[in-house]
Amino acid sequence: MGVHELSALLWRERELLEVLQFKLEVEQLLLTTGNTRWLNRASAETEQVSGHIRDLGLARTVEVAAVANEWGVAENSTLGDLIEHSPEPIWTDILGSHLKGFADLVEKIQIARDANLALLREANRATQDTIGDLDIGPATYNASGTSSTSGSGSSAPGSAGSGSSGSSPAARLLDEEG
Repeated sequence: MGVHELSALLWRERELLEVLQFKLEVEQLLLTTGNTRWLNRASAETEQVSGHIRDLGLARTVEVAAVANEWGVAENSTLGDLIEHSPEPIWTDILGSHLKGFADLVEKIQIARDANLALLREANRATQDTIGDLDIGPATYNASGTSSTSGSGSSAPGSAGSGSSGSSPAARLLDEEG
């Protein structure tokens, strides 16, 4: 293989990074609109793209080592090292363009990821606050669907079985006021 193949691989990796950025922005749109129906699918697609990027990263490492060997540079060289030791100015420009493209895409991906994390934390906090504000004690339901919190087997307040029997606090409160 050679530098031409490395350049083609770098283009493919940049394309996948753009797809990852797109997927993260789709997740962000779903989170901001509150339309969570497709969030699991979008997250799965994001993970799938991330997996492809990891695989391509491994292939890139192998290609960089091959080009480094061809150019007489250490096999564990980075893309920056190859740019520095490029035997031809055209490859300095091409590989430098790839490196800049990677840096720009990674920055945009990090911004989208951070925004999504902030939205998820906000949604989690709101959910926890809502659950905390609910005035529900520990309750279990029997086979007939009635609550067993009162110990008498009567149904929940406001349902057909909670009239003036005095079995629930809400019913007693209403009876006392009435």
